[in-house]
Amino acid sequence: MLPWQQAREKVIEVVRARMRRPGRERVRLERVLGRILGESVAADRDLPAFPRSIRDGFAVRAADAADIPAEFDIVAEIRAGDSFEGTIGPGQAARIMTGAPVPDGADAVVMVEHTRELSARRVAVDRPVRAGQYIVPQGNEARAGQKLLDPGRRIGFGELALLAEVGCAQVHVFRQRRVAVLSTGDEIVPVGQQPGPYQIRDTNSLSLCAQVALAGARPRLVGRAADQEQALDERIREGLAAHMLVLSGGVSKGKYDLVEQVLRSLGAEFYFDAVAIRPGRPAVFGWCAGRPVFGLPGNPVSTMVTFELLVTPAIDLLSGTEPRPLPLVPARLAVALDEKEGLAHFLPARLEWTAAGIEARPVPWRGSGDLAGMSQSNGFIVVPADRPRWQPGDMIEVLLRRDLL
Repeated sequence: MLPWQQAREKVIEVVRARMRRPGRERVRLERVLGRILGESVAADRDLPAFPRSIRDGFAVRAADAADIPAEFDIVAEIRAGDSFEGTIGPGQAARIMTGAPVPDGADAVVMVEHTRELSARRVAVDRPVRAGQYIVPQGNEARAGQKLLDPGRRIGFGELALLAEVGCAQVHVFRQRRVAVLSTGDEIVPVGQQPGPYQIRDTNSLSLCAQVALAGARPRLVGRAADQEQALDERIREGLAAHMLVLSGGVSKGKYDLVEQVLRSLGAEFYFDAVAIRPGRPAVFGWCAGRPVFGLPGNPVSTMVTFELLVTPAIDLLSGTEPRPLPLVPARLAVALDEKEGLAHFLPARLEWTAAGIEARPVPWRGSGDLAGMSQSNGFIVVPADRPRWQPGDMIEVLLRRDLL
């Protein structure tokens, strides 16, 4: 049984060593949010392409405002997208808008709030002027040909805007990996079916597919399998047609926990079959038919936690990028904790942002099957295996829920 940190490192080590980056495809810019960039991107021109005003006001020569107040003749008006062919001379000013090009001769912009218009053609400046103020020089952000983004970069809204700025109407991205999701267990029924007295609806399929999509891959639901070797064999073979297979349930040590047995019959190699955490101890990671395979616990909160810790970094690597760090941040405990020693505990918690930082309070929670309690949380308090007892006011790490960031 591995500590969760070592289990996560083992997943990263194995997947990095055994999988290659996916192929690429060219996609319209408006459809690449969240995708992984598959090419280097350089500036197609200087950024900005001209000296740019970052305030509404007046473009002047700073030396002409050595003595305050100073008066200027207004000789032009320059809007964003316009230009002025002349040169600003001594005692002259151009009315200028944010984003407009600063005219030749001017070396400063005075905010309109710091001026007094004496007439339609005359303006007074009441504050000292510094050369270069409120001007972004040409090429200050990037020079033409300068590399801006490397392959493997995840495209967020900032990267999307940068790609647009350099004219990438289409961009090469790595193809999305397909992750098969399989729920196991005699007791589960489809969501739309009325459960029998001792049955439960299949929640794991939906939550796992959601986590796969959030991680940047394409979920492929291969259905449900009863706790029978033949049924599991058929469904697992179907799931192995994808780039990764994630199963839930059937990985404990009970008589009908058959997932590892069936995977072994298909030639699977296992790297670990238990992780020292609660919830989520019976988590399995292996390799089968050239694919990473994860067997996660059947209880839904256990499934969610182990997916975040173990599967998300594997999807990152399969997708052509480096694993994202876990969203762990420090928080102040609102209550005392006394947990079982020897296991790291991930306690569903409500995190509140206060003037003093994040405050964490466990939600009322009755175990790893309690989805009602889980739905009240926006993160997990992470109680280390070697320190089970904590006092109110102690600083402790919390894991933010990626879906609620």
